[in-house]
Amino acid sequence: MNCPALFVAAPASGQGKTTVAAALARLHARQGRRVRVFKCGPDFLDPQIHAIASGAPCYNLDLWMCGEADAAWRLAQAAREADLILVEGVMGLYDGAFSSADIAARLGLPILAVIDGAAMAASFGAIAYGLKHYRPGTPLAAVLANRVGSPRHARMLEESLPPGIDWYGHLPRDAEAALPERHLGLLPAAEIEGLARRIDRMADLLAATPAAALPPPVEFAVAPRRTFAPLLAGKTIAVARDAAFCFLYPANLDCLAALGAQIVFFSPLADERLPACDAAWLPGGYPELHGARLSANRGLWQSLAAHVDAGKPLLAECGGMMVLFDTLTGVEGGAHALAGLLPGAVAMQQRLAALGLQEVALPEGMLRGHTFHYSKGDTALAPLARAATPDGRAGEAVYRRGRLTASYVHFYFPSNPEAAARLFMN
Repeated sequence: MNCPALFVAAPASGQGKTTVAAALARLHARQGRRVRVFKCGPDFLDPQIHAIASGAPCYNLDLWMCGEADAAWRLAQAAREADLILVEGVMGLYDGAFSSADIAARLGLPILAVIDGAAMAASFGAIAYGLKHYRPGTPLAAVLANRVGSPRHARMLEESLPPGIDWYGHLPRDAEAALPERHLGLLPAAEIEGLARRIDRMADLLAATPAAALPPPVEFAVAPRRTFAPLLAGKTIAVARDAAFCFLYPANLDCLAALGAQIVFFSPLADERLPACDAAWLPGGYPELHGARLSANRGLWQSLAAHVDAGKPLLAECGGMMVLFDTLTGVEGGAHALAGLLPGAVAMQQRLAALGLQEVALPEGMLRGHTFHYSKGDTALAPLARAATPDGRAGEAVYRRGRLTASYVHFYFPSNPEAAARLFMN
């Protein structure tokens, strides 16, 4: 199967690869093309932006958390239905044990390097040369300069490029198109004022550059779609989804549906009761920004307590776990009384508390995922298990009370669909 495809990478974080990938997606989608965007690494926020830019869900690719087979069949499925595939890398091109360069090379995707051209001239070419030749076989094909001061500046950058690296054009400095951030990265798409306008503005600027043309087609190997045993057939799973609980992998929702579950969404910020369900899931998000409002919704927590007391499954991940403790102290200080389903307290910190890929052996089976949080929990509850990093270091604790399972780890359900299903079964 052939489909034009491009891997958008950068020498470091903060160079503008999310903006460029989103602008490219919007530019081609506006022309009636079916665009599918993927994001490397365990990211929740960039995919929200790409989904709006492209008009389709954005899935994650990661050689460890998701696996190469998972990536291959998702790309093959996209190649069947899309006119363009875009993949946004993670961090710098060679950063991490499972780097963007590794993913692009394994999957045969040509790389477009986005390089912040501000405050440099010929050094731009040196950086591009280094990115291409640092590791033999890296499929770096082109570069795009970001935050360029003037057309003359752009010409200087283009002229610095060595042979074998194509020039895809440039984007100017543009404060109005910048994407705002907070402590976990970019803001969720729903909170970015004028997001569609910002993306359209950058797409307009790319329309006059070589990046506007479709890249050459890439051959994607045929990969059969994964099939799942209907372990959750007849089960209804209530999933929290609102501004406080917005960290949801589309692949996880697809996985639950493929396992046979019916999914119903609810808002802990607005709904006073848990919907009728056989199991519930509190994913991560930003409960620390909504402590007072969540604390005031006593009906929801009473309903959730009744659910747990009845022996029904509840999975709580990161922010979802944070609200199950007795109190939550937010970024502005002040403790808020919350669900009280786990003994202890959780409080936000000024510095990052944990970050990285993790896996955990649960009674239900091994599951992989990642952790990223600024809060710390204090509880006397003994862990059921403890996660581990890919290199074997100790990771996050996993707590259990009846059929309640709680941890800072965000699980990737397709890493072991059967184990994920058992978390939601009595």
